[in-house]
Amino acid sequence: MQTSSIDRRRFLASTLLGGSAAALMPFAGESTAQEVSTRSAANDIGVGCIGMRYQGSVIANKAAMYGKIVAVCDVDRHVRDQAKASFGSTPRAFEDYRDLLKRKDVDVVTIGTPDHWHTKMVIDACRAGKDVYCEKPLTLTIEEGQQLQRVVEETGRVVQVGSWQRSDHRFRLAVEMIRQGRIGKLTRVDVVLGKNKTGGPFQSGEAPHNLNWDLWQGQTPDVPYIQERCHYTFRWWKEYSGGQMTDWGAHHLDIAQWAIDSLPVEIQGNAKWPKVQDGYNVPIDFNVTYQYENGVTMTVADEGRNGILFTGDEGRIFVNRGTVSGKPVEELAKHPLERQDWKVYEFDNLDRPERAGKLDAIVNHMGNFFDCIRTRKKPISDVESQHRSVSTCHLGNIALQLGRTLKWNPQTEEFIDDTTANALRRRDQREGFETA
Repeated sequence: MQTSSIDRRRFLASTLLGGSAAALMPFAGESTAQEVSTRSAANDIGVGCIGMRYQGSVIANKAAMYGKIVAVCDVDRHVRDQAKASFGSTPRAFEDYRDLLKRKDVDVVTIGTPDHWHTKMVIDACRAGKDVYCEKPLTLTIEEGQQLQRVVEETGRVVQVGSWQRSDHRFRLAVEMIRQGRIGKLTRVDVVLGKNKTGGPFQSGEAPHNLNWDLWQGQTPDVPYIQERCHYTFRWWKEYSGGQMTDWGAHHLDIAQWAIDSLPVEIQGNAKWPKVQDGYNVPIDFNVTYQYENGVTMTVADEGRNGILFTGDEGRIFVNRGTVSGKPVEELAKHPLERQDWKVYEFDNLDRPERAGKLDAIVNHMGNFFDCIRTRKKPISDVESQHRSVSTCHLGNIALQLGRTLKWNPQTEEFIDDTTANALRRRDQREGFETA
């Protein structure tokens, strides 16, 4: 593949600143398992990238290390033209992702769009016979996760979610130590995510000529264009996202729940809500408390040191993207971890800490995805685990919205004797954009 690395670096910088082993019978546009295997042997897996701004550009550049970018898609013409140019003359550019999915040379799809598009795009890609790397959070509602699990099982596609902290040595070490009892019995987990943004009212107006506003909105209600609804700041509108509960929560609650190794049964939340019209509408000053089946309590707050504090009856471990600390960590040299069949942590990295500190977790996460494309094994952030993790985030937001204690049955995935809460497990979908 002829690619200009300088152009790709410029594109990455500008977008960040500016804004089953057996294959099924092929669908239209699907590559057969034999075709994928042939290209794979030549490191020539065809990749189509949907959503090319911000994190979408990051994952596209990571995917380019393992496959060949043959198509790019974005509803913003300026973004997709820049994305096409950054990968040389090879990729075709599309405004509508459904046209990209029809291409037979696309074996793999990356999805870096705003959150409200994730589920439908993953489902459509799987049904088109593509393997998928989708940015977190995986879903916008609990019902979407249930749909996704069914489709992935039916189609046998490999889906990796971009919860890349599962591939980071710090978080994996923390989870491994907790599972091996290095802090005794885990009793409490405290998670800090950070504040949601406040702002508004914002001015509505005509969408810029380069942006397909109708397609950007997708399943969500058709509303007048407001600049702050779009691109990065979509995070602070509940129509498109879940604020910090799903933005940072999809990372930290995933790690916390991985270590807890159980599911929540009771949720209580408190928050203040903005009262401004045409402004950010996610909760502010929020906190949520979860009770788990195995007796662990987890709190989630918006204020304090970003990260996860695990407390057991014999010690504590704190972890975030900068550190993993606590007395049990300090004593690792004297008391090395045991090698477990189900290991979470890569022991080679533990034996050679000078390597661990230099590893790029996002690269490893993408590498794990492409390894699984070849082996047809489950990736480290598979749909089942990530549906459970982001559902915990959704449970928190529902508790914040209702302002009362909720009882949850994790086996049936229903609130107990609560019609109002159960109705919030789904959302209406705008005509023409429904998930089939």
